[in-house]
Amino acid sequence: MLQKLLFCPLLLAPFLNAAKPLDIYFIDVEGGQATLFVSPSGQSMLVDTGFRGFNGRDSDRIATVAKSAKVKEINYVVITHYHRDHVGGVPQLADRMKIGTFVDHGPAQEEAKVVKEDYADYEKTLPRAQHLVVKPGDVVPIKGINVDVLTSAGDRIQKALPGAGQPNPLCASAEQRDADPTENARSTGMLITYGKFRMLDIGDLTWNKELELVCPNNLIGTVDLYLTTHHGLAQSGPPALIHALRPRVAIMNNGARKGGAPVAWQIIKDSPGMEDIWQLHYSVEGGKEHNAPDSFIANVDETGDAGSYVKVSAESDGSFSVTNSRNKYRKEYKAR
Repeated sequence: MLQKLLFCPLLLAPFLNAAKPLDIYFIDVEGGQATLFVSPSGQSMLVDTGFRGFNGRDSDRIATVAKSAKVKEINYVVITHYHRDHVGGVPQLADRMKIGTFVDHGPAQEEAKVVKEDYADYEKTLPRAQHLVVKPGDVVPIKGINVDVLTSAGDRIQKALPGAGQPNPLCASAEQRDADPTENARSTGMLITYGKFRMLDIGDLTWNKELELVCPNNLIGTVDLYLTTHHGLAQSGPPALIHALRPRVAIMNNGARKGGAPVAWQIIKDSPGMEDIWQLHYSVEGGKEHNAPDSFIANVDETGDAGSYVKVSAESDGSFSVTNSRNKYRKEYKAR
């Protein structure tokens, strides 16, 4: 009997390991992006690093969340594009934490002075880690989850993902907008998959480039979780994209006065199958009509927020939970 009791934990160990969730932390960097993925394997991936300056505010917040997630080294730091609210915090973060590999779309192409400054600082930091340039169809090789690159440097995948590729009837009424010459249109966009759970993060990709992913055919399919493109600004998020994705939950990484545009918020809210919108900030512009209930908002006070974050824990069967760190409010979403 003693032998059986001692042997049982050994038999159970592989199943206990397999049961670990994918944890995703949407860190408040005041209207930029910093999203930390902690794979069931224990490896980590950070998408963007927030702003530079502010006495190291954003790198401090990232390091604090990483510590609470028991992450000592960030294995992959993906820079979606070279705007200050996404790449600006790289040098300060590299001073705070060990980074394994930087992932990006290649050299900056935008001529704006601020972009050149931030890209130059990023280039100076690159020798402190390995460097991987990705193109559509590549993968970020983090263990335990699949990270498929859908867009990069202005290009997109040419073939539909497995199970996708159906004609999108919403394209018939989809408007085109003026071409975007900025780094936003060159954003590295990714589909993150853990078993049946699917999440989309396409950085600050703008309207026309988003439509290319779903028109005339939907190359992505449906997702469970959608990180609102471009912080919920009106330059992004066409209905033909969001309504074709049919996300159950959207996370908006807006600031109090950046993103969270009423028109963008409403498009997301009206998406078929949308259950809830969670926000990093209450949107001043949105007012009562275009904000989630307070329990779904991490930071509700424009002047006194403490950098509260939103955490998603996803299981391989497609179920997941969302937790607001400010008030500990948690909601579960069953596998569909």
